[in-house]
Amino acid sequence: MGGSPASLLLSALLLSGALAQCPEPSTLRDVDGVRVCARLYQESNVIYDRCCAGGYFDIISPADVPYMERAWNDRVSSLVVGPRCQLTVWNKRNKLGKRRTFRTGIQYRLVESGKGLFGNWDNSISSYYCTCS
Repeated sequence: MGGSPASLLLSALLLSGALAQCPEPSTLRDVDGVRVCARLYQESNVIYDRCCAGGYFDIISPADVPYMERAWNDRVSSLVVGPRCQLTVWNKRNKLGKRRTFRTGIQYRLVESGKGLFGNWDNSISSYYCTCS
């Protein structure tokens, strides 16, 4: 038997990964099994179970990046920082401008992370430093 169109759509979304869920920090490993300092994601959502979606890239410790490649500059919306790691980000290239440090954990929506009086960190990261102990 088929099922309703809504349940078929939900099944398709689940299979395609459209309903993403942020990984637990302790599970952060790259495809080769190497420990990841932080994983940055392009998308977030008002529903936390749909955060950490879209493209992502892994940061291996130690990483000192004064400017992000064009494809990722000002495009990060959620992130996960690995155990005993910390990620410091800046909103301008060459580690200038506003700065914020994220410690072990999940930041589902960077729009909820304040940057100054009126700003937030959604689509605002341009350089970073990541290290683990």
